[in-house]
Order: sequence, then structure tokens, then C-alpha cells
Amino acid sequence: MDHGQILSPLQLAERLQVKVSWIYEMSRSRGRHNGCGQSRPLPVMRCGRYLRFYWPDVCAWLRSNGSQPQPLSRDFP
Repeated sequence: MDHGQILSPLQLAERLQVKVSWIYEMSRSRGRHNGCGQSRPLPVMRCGRYLRFYWPDVCAWLRSNGSQPQPLSRDFP
């Protein structure tokens, strides 16, 4: 595992151009669809109370779910 590809929630949000709240929401496991048609949560590594994301796993998750993150520009009228 390349440590340079381990991202914080903020770093992942910046890379995907989404809000940090989207990252947290997609990483939650609730036993139901998470609002974007996905039944699997975003893969996360938990380090105590901290969340970290491995970029290759996130890419695989995006490909397998066929989802597109909601862009930040959606917040503007």
C-alpha cells in the first residue's frame, strides 16, 4: 500500500470535487441504499476516530457503483 495514496476526508473531497459531508455520508454503512443508488458504502480505513481512504479502493468503488459524485456547483442556484 502506497502511503501517498491514503487520503483524509478533506483530501478525498477535494480530489472528487464534492463536499466533505458527501464523503462522510457515502462512507456510512446503514444497511440500506445511501441515497445515490449504492448499497455498498465508500471503502474506508478507520484509525481510531479518524477516517482514511485508499485512492485505488475509492476508484474501484466508483467504477463498480457506476455513480458520479454530486459536484459542488450543484449548491448554486
